[in-house]
Amino acid sequence: MKSFGLLFFIIAIMFSGCEKSSVAAVTKPVEVGIIQLKEQSIALEQELSGRVKASVTAEIRPEVSGIIKRVVFKEGQKVKKGDILYEINPDVYKSTYDGASASLQSAKANLEALKIKKARYDELISFDAISKQDHDDITAAYLQAKALVGEKEAALKKAEIDLQKTKISAPISGIIGISSVTEGALVTALQSGSLTTIRSINTVHVDLSQSSNQLLALRKLLSEQHIRKGSMEVKLKLLDDSFYEHKGVLKLQEIAVDEGTSTVTLRAEFPNPDNILLPGMYVRAVIEEAVTTKAFLVPQRAVLRDSRANPIITVVTEDNSTITKIIETKKALGNKWLVTDGVKSTDKIIVEGLNKINSRSKVTSVDVTDKYIGE
Repeated sequence: MKSFGLLFFIIAIMFSGCEKSSVAAVTKPVEVGIIQLKEQSIALEQELSGRVKASVTAEIRPEVSGIIKRVVFKEGQKVKKGDILYEINPDVYKSTYDGASASLQSAKANLEALKIKKARYDELISFDAISKQDHDDITAAYLQAKALVGEKEAALKKAEIDLQKTKISAPISGIIGISSVTEGALVTALQSGSLTTIRSINTVHVDLSQSSNQLLALRKLLSEQHIRKGSMEVKLKLLDDSFYEHKGVLKLQEIAVDEGTSTVTLRAEFPNPDNILLPGMYVRAVIEEAVTTKAFLVPQRAVLRDSRANPIITVVTEDNSTITKIIETKKALGNKWLVTDGVKSTDKIIVEGLNKINSRSKVTSVDVTDKYIGE
């Protein structure tokens, strides 16, 4: 009987110890890392793809027909406006010019003779020394000769222009491309194929494609409170993911949507002093489309999803309990969420130890804001 009582006593002590251990396990606070964030203005950027285009492009074509006598320029070099690029054999045009010049001189000589004769007839008609018909005839002949001189002057001018056009000059300054013809080639006036192309690339355009859905989303975004339009500044990412050293400016937006691609073209302008940006180059542009003046950047690791897939954060209350709050996320910026609703600057947001707590947990907070604020 004594042995039975002793056994009961030992079992009672064991159960008592287990109960105390269980209580201790439940009530022991869990250490978590928390952050406190400040409301701030945040730029909302969008990345668009595009192509580089020369700011000015001139395709060189002959305005008169003939044989290329000389190619003056060096391919791939800079040329200045007015520099001679090609010379077409001028012999035929020189001959036409000389003939037009001789015809003009002959017409002028005839006009001068008729002018003198008309002056004499004007004097005689006042004394009725000649008939009115004779006077009319000489007047008509004089006016005809005068008109002929004008015609010959126009013919000479055209011949002179054609002769000048045998020297094909650069209409713009820029870098000249590869020549499609060599000396001895036959070219025709205003032919469809160009002889070469000059591109001015000291300043370049970048044409970007923005989907119509992105455009509508931006307009909706700008209608919200605390959202204002971003700057016109544009940054370029090159193919090696490096940023181009010069920033550009958004110049215009096409007013129509391309029916084939459902995109709108945006054009940005960039300085290109070192000729790094070449026409046809594929680039990506980062545009500041809007600025939210009241927002938070919450580390993504602090944001979970509830049973309805709503984004939630867990915050520490004044009595060291925890509660969850549904937040509104706009977009991901790096490893953070841009949050525009559901967060206050007084919230102690748990970012470390989320897997160690539940709704009944008591916690001990360790401020790790400095660790995450720069991420």
